[in-house]
Amino acid sequence: MALASLGVIIPGIAAIYEFGVKGRKRLGYRVQMDTTAMDVVQTPFRGALGDLRKDGVQLTDPTVVLLRIENAGATGIDESDYAAPARSKAGITVRFPDRRVVGMVVTELSNKYLKAYFEDWDDLTVGGDTIELPRVQLNKKAHYKVLAVLDRAPTATVPPGQYLDPEVSGGIRNGVGQGGIDRTESRTGPPRALFALVALLAAIVVAQLFIFVRSDRATPLDCAAGRLTVTGSTAFEPIVREAAESYRDLCPGASFAFDMRGSGEGLLTLDRAARSADGEAPAAGLLAFSDGEKPSGMPGLVPRPIAFFLFTVVVNSEAGVHDLTGEQIRQIYRGEVTNWKEIGGSDLPVRLISRNPGSGTRAAFQRRVLGGQREPGSNSDDCRTRDPGTTPGVVRCARDSTEAVLRAIADTPGALGYSELGAAAVRDDLVLVRINGHRAEVTGADHGTYPFWETEFGYTYGEPDAESLAASFLRYLTNQVGADIIRANGDRPCAELANPQLCRPT
Repeated sequence: MALASLGVIIPGIAAIYEFGVKGRKRLGYRVQMDTTAMDVVQTPFRGALGDLRKDGVQLTDPTVVLLRIENAGATGIDESDYAAPARSKAGITVRFPDRRVVGMVVTELSNKYLKAYFEDWDDLTVGGDTIELPRVQLNKKAHYKVLAVLDRAPTATVPPGQYLDPEVSGGIRNGVGQGGIDRTESRTGPPRALFALVALLAAIVVAQLFIFVRSDRATPLDCAAGRLTVTGSTAFEPIVREAAESYRDLCPGASFAFDMRGSGEGLLTLDRAARSADGEAPAAGLLAFSDGEKPSGMPGLVPRPIAFFLFTVVVNSEAGVHDLTGEQIRQIYRGEVTNWKEIGGSDLPVRLISRNPGSGTRAAFQRRVLGGQREPGSNSDDCRTRDPGTTPGVVRCARDSTEAVLRAIADTPGALGYSELGAAAVRDDLVLVRINGHRAEVTGADHGTYPFWETEFGYTYGEPDAESLAASFLRYLTNQVGADIIRANGDRPCAELANPQLCRPT
């Protein structure tokens, strides 16, 4: 608790300092150059630098200083803000110990309006060891630069070739700290204080993680014990198996059994168990997943939206197609296109490989892509030739699982089918067909440009006990590690959609 409080308090203090303290009026300066003008290696290119003079007398130990005076705060500085007597025109004084000023120019103005402040130097000192600078109005981020040529003073106490730092004095009323002029630094990266703050916050995070692992690893926040049988969608099976394994690692008291035979079969299994003798008891440890809503006639089954689930149309790589319009797909399934060359593909017969009736994936395809049109029945067992006695037309076959459909499409030239996106996307022997130019993506489906999707529902008989394994596992899928697993498979938890109402039952 204390570490968590520090994690909130420290960034708050940093924000107050950054915007409440540093954000006030702040006058700053930088010594951008302070160097000798002597030719220390005796090069032949000294030119004018080798003959610097004052009143005809050559300088003995010349130095050049470049100062930048700047507004280093977040608000403007007016002439009246300078902390100096009202009768004085000087706002800033620069003194060069053991040196004397022999020349000075203002070399750079951040804005033309600053020029007027340097056109009248009456009552200001430029000479001896001092330069007085006027009270200059500096808007936010405004600055000017002063270039001074200096020589060693006759009374200097430091050896030739050495010199003391400039002494810059001045101040701002109601400025940061004591209101004095601050020496600032030119840097391209973040300030050192920021690195220190980040390091401190990182240490707090690591400490919190260590405490969490030590204290909570054995008893996670939402663990439930017991045995849960999971049935239903084969399309959702890879996700639910991975999530169950992850849950079991966190909660050793939980165990899972799987009987994934399709959405329709899963819902029937749950409904039959609930209708059996002794009421709800046989269904208490049973959870069914369905691609889409339950059919009518199962009033005891309660749906919970789990994921926005994407599907894709899949074609054998030899067919020579990558993009189909929705109308072309409907024509193919009506039997109006029998060879891929008719719509610009290869010279191969069209063969359709579907899921068995009762499949949630098949129902989603009929509803979302075929516009409610039902697929005709199968006329082939091997998916290559029509069975004897069947009506001539496109070869149609069906398989009982997502993996079986994908294997058959990959092995059958000219084959077309459909599948859950995650299972199809990991294969390199199939082509995922774009629909109307749009590939299977959550963004497109969420905004209505990609049509082939469905809500994945988790069904229980009635409301499960809040402490039960079924209830805990459903929460795990929607707002804990299970949600990460859903995202990793290309789908989305319903709560993360731009239009989350798409997931709601109709």
